[in-house]
Amino acid sequence: MRAALLALAAIRLAGATVQVDHITVCGASLTEMREMFSDVGLPTEYGGAHSNGITEMALSSFKDGSYLELIAPVTGADPSPHYWGTFMKANAGPCAWAIRGGAPAQLERSSAGLKAAGVAVETEKAGRKRADGVDLKWETARIGPPPQGSFFPFMIADQTPRDLRAFPSGKPTMAKAMGVRYVVVAVSNLEDAIRKYRAAFDFPVPLRQDNATLGAHLAWFQGTPAILASPAAPSGWLANRLKQFGEIPCAFVLGATGWPSKGEPSAAWFAQRIVWLDSKKLAGAKIGIAE
Repeated sequence: MRAALLALAAIRLAGATVQVDHITVCGASLTEMREMFSDVGLPTEYGGAHSNGITEMALSSFKDGSYLELIAPVTGADPSPHYWGTFMKANAGPCAWAIRGGAPAQLERSSAGLKAAGVAVETEKAGRKRADGVDLKWETARIGPPPQGSFFPFMIADQTPRDLRAFPSGKPTMAKAMGVRYVVVAVSNLEDAIRKYRAAFDFPVPLRQDNATLGAHLAWFQGTPAILASPAAPSGWLANRLKQFGEIPCAFVLGATGWPSKGEPSAAWFAQRIVWLDSKKLAGAKIGIAE
């Protein structure tokens, strides 16, 4: 009976309902990453150690409740068992993204909808303890193949109040940042990736554009944060990143007003100007600002 009710209530995620929860940048040292991001105008707050005993994180949160997570191994821990362990060891930078799953019951309905569309979903309970001792608990749903949040975003549903997770100090870390505007996922075959996204989600036919900064063919599902990027040439930054890390996020773009720091101008993205923060200071990570 329960399975039948879930099947009836199953929902496919449409563009308007896909809301970024957080984006993840990984590395070998949390201290070093925090210094790098502060240097380009993105200060972070320490968020605490995860319940897995392997990782800890810091975050920069924004007005709409989304946030940028920096994640690294706890001092002395071996990250190998972690699903992002390889990325942390190699200082991969952008490695994953999450979308809001709502309440646990809604997460269950969304998971059922994805399974009905033929997409594998695996759920897991997790959490972390903030530096002030506050325990945070949530449930995640990995969409598609591992690692979590790579090709597809993962869903996250809080079991404790979400604001405790997103706003450690009770307010956004970045007053000028409105939220996460775009998540750019590197893919080997653009047409195949578009087909998979549209099969999993109720997304429209994407808009297309080439971008010289990334050396990529782009496909944006209008009304969503999701952009797919395939290499425009067999060699170059994006092609090499794909060979090293596979199909995972390669860049993040934040929406902001009056951004104080200067960056690297880019050609317009779908009629919107993007400024890239200094990638040399970010160990190669591509983080953009859309004003």
